[in-house]
Amino acid sequence: MGMPDGQALARAISTISQSDPLIKLLQQIRIGRMQPTDAGLHAITEAWMGTYEQALSMDGLTRFDLRRLNPGPRLAVLTQAGVLSDEHSGLISLKASYERALSRAGGE
Repeated sequence: MGMPDGQALARAISTISQSDPLIKLLQQIRIGRMQPTDAGLHAITEAWMGTYEQALSMDGLTRFDLRRLNPGPRLAVLTQAGVLSDEHSGLISLKASYERALSRAGGE
């Protein structure tokens, strides 16, 4: 049995947002207070990608929900900022997890 409309999506967004490096840390890079290669930033980014993968596997997410949770745009920002490379194992894993979740999700 699924969750009421939107509840699974709201829960996934909340989970992902709690560890999102884009909100505060990329601003620190832009103003020069952090470097894209900072070890702390990488640790936070790794944890966020793991959390994102867990959120994508939450019960009750539809294809529509998953399209709203597409990590691609956020990963692109992290790549453009120099925090991640296209070959980064976490980036590749998160993209693959997203595609798997999308392919097995039901509903529109």
